Amino acid sequence: MAKEQKVAILGAGSWGTALALVLADNGHNTVIWGNNAEIIQEINEQHTNGHYLKSISLPAKITATLSLEQATQGAEIIVIAVPTSAMRSVSEHLNTVLTEPKIIVHVSKGIEPDTNLRMSEVLAQEISLENRQGIVVLSGPSHAEEVAKRKPTTLSASSKDTMLAKKVQDIFANHNLRIYTNTDVIGAEIGGALKNIIALGAGISDGLGYGDNAKAALMTRGMAEITRLGAAVGAEPQTFYGLTGIGDLIVTCTSVHSRNWRAGNMLGKGKKLTEVLDNMGMVVEGVRTAKAVNTWANKLQIEMPISKAIYQILFENQNPQVAVDRLMGRAKKEEKEKF
Repeated sequence: MAKEQKVAILGAGSWGTALALVLADNGHNTVIWGNNAEIIQEINEQHTNGHYLKSISLPAKITATLSLEQATQGAEIIVIAVPTSAMRSVSEHLNTVLTEPKIIVHVSKGIEPDTNLRMSEVLAQEISLENRQGIVVLSGPSHAEEVAKRKPTTLSASSKDTMLAKKVQDIFANHNLRIYTNTDVIGAEIGGALKNIIALGAGISDGLGYGDNAKAALMTRGMAEITRLGAAVGAEPQTFYGLTGIGDLIVTCTSVHSRNWRAGNMLGKGKKLTEVLDNMGMVVEGVRTAKAVNTWANKLQIEMPISKAIYQILFENQNPQVAVDRLMGRAKKEEKEKF
């Protein structure tokens, strides 16, 4: 286990809090930064974060603050666990308070609309070279609720700098959390982001009552789409058969813990997107990513029929039943693909 050090977690949601708990279990001095004063007070005084992680007690070693300067001062590693919609503004703010290079770890899964940038690319734009040792992506099949309950979980730490990936591996790894390392940052981020779109589709399928056969087909062909886009932008196709690909796809498409599956399930049962998002109370990353990927796939001229159908359901008021009928009625083709 790595020697004790200070780690800053930016984001007081479920995933940031669960990762703080892991770090505290490993003996690290962990500070959570957030912008909700009530949550920060609850973490400090009651050692809980009830809105995001019900019935979970947090070690007293975890503290929280509203001050980004206080959270990051003296921390060698900064973990960014904010929604992708906040990634650019938070990293821009972070760059103004840093005075020395830090290891930047992000755990957010999505693609920025309009720019089609992955989150590590957004970070690289906003955090200057003198303020970062490097960027590591921590991703894989993981529900915060299960990590917080110390159930066995495996993740991958991906970075172009293998030494930084190993440092992240060392501080997070313990008896409950196994960390692998990987150099394919593009593949890790594409897999983590795009599986949320397919999970929306899996929820829609379940909401329509289509059963396991349909969901298995959707997941399998969805992974083909993810790999197709990933390979086109420089990812290694084999990455998508690992934790950040098929592993993350399985857990997000099959669990009631999955926000994207739950949102899709409500859409499949006839609810409108605005109603679904109001009901969720938490970010559904697949919605934002579906918009970004639709534009990206059109620009690159990559065929992604499932992702396109989900985009049409979300943003063009396409009836889910009609979308499925169109998918099933597409021209016959060979399954095997070359990436």
